[in-house]
Amino acid sequence: MFMTLRNKIGKAKAEGVDVISLAIGDPVDPAPERVVEALATAARDPKNHQYPTDEEWGMMAFREAVARWYKRRYHVDLDPAGEIVALIGAKEGCHHFALAVLNPGDLVLVTDPGYPGYKPSIWFAGAMPYSVPIRERDGFLPNLADVPADKAKRARAFYLNYPNNPTGAVATRAFLKDLVTFSRAYDLAICYDNPYSEIVFDAERLSFLNAAGAKDMGVELNSLSKPFNMTGWRIGMACGNRDIVAGIAQVKSNTDSGIFNAIQYAGIEALDHCDEFTAAMIAAYRKRREKVLAALRALGWRYNPPKGTFYLWVPVPKGYTSAGFCDFLFDTCAVVVAPGAAYGQHGEGYVRFSLTVKDDRLEEALQRMRDNLPELGFP
Repeated sequence: MFMTLRNKIGKAKAEGVDVISLAIGDPVDPAPERVVEALATAARDPKNHQYPTDEEWGMMAFREAVARWYKRRYHVDLDPAGEIVALIGAKEGCHHFALAVLNPGDLVLVTDPGYPGYKPSIWFAGAMPYSVPIRERDGFLPNLADVPADKAKRARAFYLNYPNNPTGAVATRAFLKDLVTFSRAYDLAICYDNPYSEIVFDAERLSFLNAAGAKDMGVELNSLSKPFNMTGWRIGMACGNRDIVAGIAQVKSNTDSGIFNAIQYAGIEALDHCDEFTAAMIAAYRKRREKVLAALRALGWRYNPPKGTFYLWVPVPKGYTSAGFCDFLFDTCAVVVAPGAAYGQHGEGYVRFSLTVKDDRLEEALQRMRDNLPELGFP
């Protein structure tokens, strides 16, 4: 579905169409200047031109900065020596978790809709994903009581992601408590992918590790990509259960040679000194979010969006599939959004708008929608 969409965008651009994409979750605003300066300073030091320090685990100084950030932002205590491993982005952590934890033939619970990268990582490990629906009526949280007991007993692990891509749903303390209880009952290793942890609106900012017993059952993956606009820098962390963290480090030791030291020094700068930058970005996303919601409501949408991420998970008008509405919006407005069905069968009936676009381009996209969309039918 995404390949078809990319080809259609490429063809339109080649024909001179001014396409505006609201489909990709990649911040267009730059990383903090002090982070860029820290990178430049470290990159000029010849000592950092060699293999990275503590290759598979990451520099101790970086891991200590991660521990400080988690303590300050989430009131979570982490041991840098055994509960944190540096990652080349959280996506790598999703993959290495699978290789560290799963055996061929294992069953793995995965939320549906969900981030498309989870299933390929599971397949690479020779395991099989089992879709757990997340529905609007449940706040896009998995109803753990509805997971068939025979599947839960067979499962080895559970991939989750809150604040959630694509729905924007935010976990609660009560849900995290239930998740730990559920995982303990079925001996499940939790892979809690949390790169949007900072981006919440009028909701509590939470780590999976806030739940009592979470470290016994799994790890949390996080990243500097979203809070500090560092998607291209490829730096993140896995935190929590010592055995799983060590397993991820062992996979890394046989896969790559670690993160360039200069990027780790820049990461330390971001984690220790850029809380205000994160707050400013969240304020910018809030403004864009309210602007899009106002435009959608004026066009006839009536819904209360979830309170996390820089996405809006929007139900399609009556008579459209998710792909069909994407095509309609592209053909009438040259505006691209992501089809919900690309995130799983339970994503059908929704599209995802991204707020990671310059304000003037966002306003242009919304104006095209105001000008060109006819009367739409809603349930």
